[in-house]
Amino acid sequence: MGRATGIIEVYGLVAALVACDAGCKAADVTVEPFDKNKPGNPDSLKVPLIVVVKFRGSVEDVKAALEAAEQAANRISGVVTTHIIANVEADTDKMLALSGMDKT
Repeated sequence: MGRATGIIEVYGLVAALVACDAGCKAADVTVEPFDKNKPGNPDSLKVPLIVVVKFRGSVEDVKAALEAAEQAANRISGVVTTHIIANVEADTDKMLALSGMDKT
């Protein structure tokens, strides 16, 4: 508890990997496991999978990581949304460790 979390949802795994790389290079952050979200309207999207990248660190580092990640993902396929939680509660912290990437 106490560390900030930055969350960015992007279109596709390639954009997630590129965003993660850019964010980690831009700031002193760690990364939680990626997560995925299959939207209800996949056929209408350019990439039918939304991947969530979660950065952890100080508020300043998380902000820098998200800014770099957003720029990088926008060069690939785009960003759905970003958000920073400045001080994550214990129960939310448990949820951040969950990942649906290994599930079909």
